[in-house]
Amino acid sequence: MRFLGIDHGTRRIGLSFGDELGVATPLPALTEADEGKRWTALIAVVRQRRITDLVVGWPLNMDDTEGFKAKEVRIFADRLKAELGLPVHLVDERLTSYEAESTIAKSKRRDVRGSGIIDSRSATLILQDYLNLRFPPTAGDETSV
Repeated sequence: MRFLGIDHGTRRIGLSFGDELGVATPLPALTEADEGKRWTALIAVVRQRRITDLVVGWPLNMDDTEGFKAKEVRIFADRLKAELGLPVHLVDERLTSYEAESTIAKSKRRDVRGSGIIDSRSATLILQDYLNLRFPPTAGDETSV
């Protein structure tokens, strides 16, 4: 199994990769200005990495309702499923961007925002949450807390 974590945005798409080992790692974000080029690049990543499952961050509101951004992501996820024929898993991504941004020094945040580093860190958190549910650590595993 090969998973691609996706943090969908209107300007950038953060990406991460994981497999049955249960560890998500960031990939370079897709930062092309043109939406069509970002889509083409995303399809290329899926094919190059032989992805079997897509895990997409779903930005629910804090009160569990689906706002405009969540509906936009659902449309994106439906397009992925239709065009690629792969399973698409929506994962609650509330506060992942905040958490990802908090790992970067405040003085550097403005510089890295356009690079997609924060977006791919968010995608990594999203995918790691999914992998933790899918492949929970077993008792006695040194990685369990």
